[in-house]
Amino acid sequence: MGYSSCLLIVTVLTCANCRATNTADTMCTEITVNKSYSCEGLGLREIPGTLPVTTEILDFSFNVLPSLQSSTFSGLKSLLYLDLTRCQINWVYEGAFHNNKCLQTIVLTGNLLMFLSDTAFVGPQSLKQLVLTETGITTMSFIPMTNLDSLDTLLLGSNHISSLQLPLNFPTQNLKYLDFQMNHIRVITAEDVSVLQKTSNITLIFKGNDILHIEPGAFQSHFYTLDFGGCTDIPGVLAGIQNSVVQTLWLGTFQGVGKEPSITPDVLQGLCNISVKDLYLQLRHFRNLNPDTFHCLTKLRKLDLTHTHISSLPPGISGMNSLRELVLNANSFEHLCNISSAAFPSLTHLHVKGNSETLQMGSGCLEKLAELQHLDLSHSHIESPDCCSKALNGLKSLRHLNLSHNTKLHLRDVLFEEGSSLELLDIAFTHLHVDTSQGPFQNLHLLKVLNLSSSSINTSIQHLFQGLENLVLLDLSQNTFESGIVPKNKLFEQLSKLEVLILSSCELTALDNQAFHSLRKLQRVDLSHNKLTAFSTDVFSKLQSIYLNFAYNRIRTVPRDQLESLPARSVINLSYNPLECTCSNIGLITWCRQNPDKIEDPEGTTCSEPKSLAGVPLATVSLSCGISTAGIVAVVLAVLSCGAISIWCIHYFKQNYQQI
Repeated sequence: MGYSSCLLIVTVLTCANCRATNTADTMCTEITVNKSYSCEGLGLREIPGTLPVTTEILDFSFNVLPSLQSSTFSGLKSLLYLDLTRCQINWVYEGAFHNNKCLQTIVLTGNLLMFLSDTAFVGPQSLKQLVLTETGITTMSFIPMTNLDSLDTLLLGSNHISSLQLPLNFPTQNLKYLDFQMNHIRVITAEDVSVLQKTSNITLIFKGNDILHIEPGAFQSHFYTLDFGGCTDIPGVLAGIQNSVVQTLWLGTFQGVGKEPSITPDVLQGLCNISVKDLYLQLRHFRNLNPDTFHCLTKLRKLDLTHTHISSLPPGISGMNSLRELVLNANSFEHLCNISSAAFPSLTHLHVKGNSETLQMGSGCLEKLAELQHLDLSHSHIESPDCCSKALNGLKSLRHLNLSHNTKLHLRDVLFEEGSSLELLDIAFTHLHVDTSQGPFQNLHLLKVLNLSSSSINTSIQHLFQGLENLVLLDLSQNTFESGIVPKNKLFEQLSKLEVLILSSCELTALDNQAFHSLRKLQRVDLSHNKLTAFSTDVFSKLQSIYLNFAYNRIRTVPRDQLESLPARSVINLSYNPLECTCSNIGLITWCRQNPDKIEDPEGTTCSEPKSLAGVPLATVSLSCGISTAGIVAVVLAVLSCGAISIWCIHYFKQNYQQI
């Protein structure tokens, strides 16, 4: 009997322990104290009672809630945002959110909804976002419209809707974003969307629907965005939105859609009856491109022709004086002059990124673009033997220039003679050969950001950065320094306003203590992924604050005095160094424990020696490095012995002196 009782008690305690463990394992994560919680993917079947009534944001996605009832969220009266993605919800009963007066966003993505009560969304006083993506909806009549008057966003993408037929009580008062992407809509009639005539500046998404017909004039309103991406019948779409005003119109397509009809000059004629500011035609295939193609595009502000299989823009284009931004990425221009830039005199932004052919820059191809501010020629296989003043002639307003990820640029003089307005210059991953003893950037006095990462630039040129007195960020990562040392020379002397210096992956083995002495405003230094064995802070001691990244180097010990000389507001990263956790490094270990707010990535700042502590975070290590009891006894004995010997010597010499 006694044995059975003991066994029963042990079993009960074990089960209790199992329940406690399971409860602990399924605890929701607190993101913001008493306000934001994540219960994602915990296998829960109900809302935990431990969540405070003050909870405002709740991510309950990837759990199991087959039905939502009036009691499901009754205890969370402060809810503003509720994510119920893929919770296997099939039924939403009346008053499911009745007690959630403050609720503004409900996300039901990925739930196969079989029943929505007529009052499913009654309760919230100002529901703004309702996400019904991938919920199996086949018709708009399935969605209850009661209490949706405050809605500004309704997402219905990836469902099985084949006909719009928007009900007359469809909430349009505050609607700004309506998404029908990836459904099965093929025909749109004026009656279907008549209720949208009441809207203004709405974003309407139809991309991924195989629309075969839109009744002419079905859409006659002011739209912020209309997206018909992937639709085959462009003339039909344009007929359906004639007399509309559209800020942004998407008529592009996607990779893998299959062969689509080519864009001929007559395809875009319908744009003459539509007011459009920004037009996107990505991945369309242009054929017989001529000036007539642009006949109805004269009022555009932006034109995106990314990956449209064009190798040149025809001369003779006229009337494009309003165009501010032209995107010609991922095409096959052989020469920069092939873009006929003179036809777009008001351009401020020009993108010719990812050109499939070797792009010849030529001379004066862009000289008519006096207002151009941003120029992107990256990833275009450019190789220029005399870069780049002739190619950029006339661009006096240029502020941002991207020449990164090209082949090779040879600088025989200054990079860009008319670059006095330049603020950002990116030449990363482009071999840069400087054939001048003077600074190739000496006239770029307003330059703030210079990216020379992986450019193979010669860092031994002492006047390399001459003229860059306003530079704020300099990236020299993946370049090399002579003998692997950042020397004490004039390399950084003129960069008095530099705040960020990136020297990662430069194969550095040492830093001269005077290398950065002129950089009085330095705030961040990245020296990661080098071969440094010493952690030196002397050069930064006069700064008010500093972030130092020494991650992935070969530092084993850090003297305490180097840490104490750091500015008061400083953060260091010593992660992934072979740090010793022995008494020789007790200064660093103690400092890490005393200054947790000054260590970045403490989990990666681990011991390498001794082997018994390998992989243990430094901040958790406790060493005893004082003198042991035996040591104290030995010291005392040694002192006493020395004292005894001294007394004997004095006595001995005194006796001998008296005998004399």
